[in-house]
Amino acid sequence: MTIKDLQDKKLIIFECISGSRAYGTNLPKSDTDIRGVFVLPEKDFYSLNYIPQISDTTNDTVYYELKRFIELLADNNPNILELLNAPEDCILQKHEIMNMILAKDFLTKKCEKTFAGYAYSQIHKARGLNKKIFNPVEQDRKTILHFCHIIQGNGSMPLLSWLEKKQLLQENCGLSAIPHFKDIYALFYDDNQNYKGISKKEEANDVLLSSIPKEQMPKTYLYFNKEGYSSYCKSYKEYWDWVEKRNAERYENTLSHGKNYDSKNLMHTLRLLDMAEEIATLQKVIVRRPNREYLLKVRQGEFSYQELLDEAEKRIENMENLYKKSALPEDVNKDKINQLLFEMRKVFYGNLE
Repeated sequence: MTIKDLQDKKLIIFECISGSRAYGTNLPKSDTDIRGVFVLPEKDFYSLNYIPQISDTTNDTVYYELKRFIELLADNNPNILELLNAPEDCILQKHEIMNMILAKDFLTKKCEKTFAGYAYSQIHKARGLNKKIFNPVEQDRKTILHFCHIIQGNGSMPLLSWLEKKQLLQENCGLSAIPHFKDIYALFYDDNQNYKGISKKEEANDVLLSSIPKEQMPKTYLYFNKEGYSSYCKSYKEYWDWVEKRNAERYENTLSHGKNYDSKNLMHTLRLLDMAEEIATLQKVIVRRPNREYLLKVRQGEFSYQELLDEAEKRIENMENLYKKSALPEDVNKDKINQLLFEMRKVFYGNLE
């Protein structure tokens, strides 16, 4: 089933503009995100054809099946609570059965974890991006040979430097493990022996071991920093995966304001903390942000990273006390929610007959 199928069969019961345009923090080039709710045809709902979510290829437009929507509401998912409480000027269509859903039936103390917890994850995300931007990984991938050193007296020399100095080829080297010495090998060299060399593949994960004749004496000893190589491989993959998937506009914005952080992530961090506090004290979800100007200043990089980090962490520390005092229930009334879902389907399917 596609989005066009939902439209043609009139299965969409709610549709709105979400994201920055709903918050009021959009910029001229901001995407327009569409979110909505649909109801599966009765036959599909009762069969094995249940579909919880339908989206376009870019995920700019996403529709949730009614059951999935209610489940996420009951879990106090921030994006879904925002969808339910979308500003009037963002609502594109709304079926009358959506009026049966009351926001107050879903707001619970779990919002402390879902809103503030997600905000905290955004801090870590901003830190991670900061690290990637200012610690780039060279595109030419290193091999295990770059993590091997030759033991010389009281010191060591990089294997590649040692081979160059001695005018030797790694392909003619043979390694033999030394019992009780982790990642240290006896290195043998012979132009005429069929040794395996130290490595044959650029993306090999370990050095090669050769069969060494008993009478052969080692030329030297080699240490392979296996843990260092493993860590490098992980960092290399993470960095170049990020380069491939990163949002170019956001990346350039992060560089341009010169504050060395992902300002859009930190703007969302503070927005989520605002909303978490409002839910605890006012018991409602305010999507359109009253402090739009301040949030846009954050996005434009007008504050230092440490200033914003200190503010966010201070507010997170206070959040637990705020929710302890809150009149919000601990959880939703499951029986009431189940009855609501039953009644909504009954009305919708009845209207299709």
